[in-house]
Amino acid sequence: MAAALELFSRRDAEDVSIDDVASAAGASRALVYHYFGGKQELYVAALRSAAEQLESRLRPQGGGRPLDELASGLRRYFDFVEEHAAGFAALLRGGPANRAGEVGEIVDGVRQRLFRMIQKQMRVEEPTPLLRITLRSWIASVETAGLDWLEHRDVERATLERMLVDHMVALLGVAAAHDASVELLLNDLT
Repeated sequence: MAAALELFSRRDAEDVSIDDVASAAGASRALVYHYFGGKQELYVAALRSAAEQLESRLRPQGGGRPLDELASGLRRYFDFVEEHAAGFAALLRGGPANRAGEVGEIVDGVRQRLFRMIQKQMRVEEPTPLLRITLRSWIASVETAGLDWLEHRDVERATLERMLVDHMVALLGVAAAHDASVELLLNDLT
């Protein structure tokens, strides 16, 4: 699985063969086929593994103020990004361009569960449309920041994490100018 994630994170799934994975894993081609059936099944299993690892890291620890919990979650998120760079990159970058089928479901499922975790941390029962858009936009920004950080590593991780918390506050501030309930939420958070 680790060999597959590494290969899928560096090259498009279409450009990775079962032979490539078997060679990188030090296993036989027949063994890879035996456990996974084919390249698509292997790719989906590798993405599911990366998604499960990421989600297990992000479960809220509880007890803190929402922004402190958000900062703690970002630390755990970037711990995963750093320790499992191949899985993270494969999860967000690899695969078919249209993200259809199981691959799209895996990626979208992670995003939806992250959204619900953040919503719960902020103690929001049902987000307004503007809050929903704000939270989803922030999640996309965090994903992009993680990929950029992996590629360049020219920003201190702690600085990036603080900036992303500030980014959330700034986005909520913009949404608050258009939605009174977001303004109340922002006042509670800050």
